[in-house]
Amino acid sequence: MTLDLLPLGQEAVITAVGGGGALRCRLLDMGLIPRTAVRVEKTAPLGDPIELRVRGYALSLRKEDARNIQVEVAQS
Repeated sequence: MTLDLLPLGQEAVITAVGGGGALRCRLLDMGLIPRTAVRVEKTAPLGDPIELRVRGYALSLRKEDARNIQVEVAQS
């Protein structure tokens, strides 16, 4: 599953980060690295961007960029 499809309030673990060279580097620099827990906190009124909770801070990300991040839903 990709990060843009993760439901509101759901927690997951990043398994892979894709995208082209500069985009991939930017995502990794923001802390979106494999084996990191991430949770969808909010969505904008029209659904884009989404606000994530990652490594203890809030991060807003466009859905277009979130499609490059593969996640696995965390088991409760």
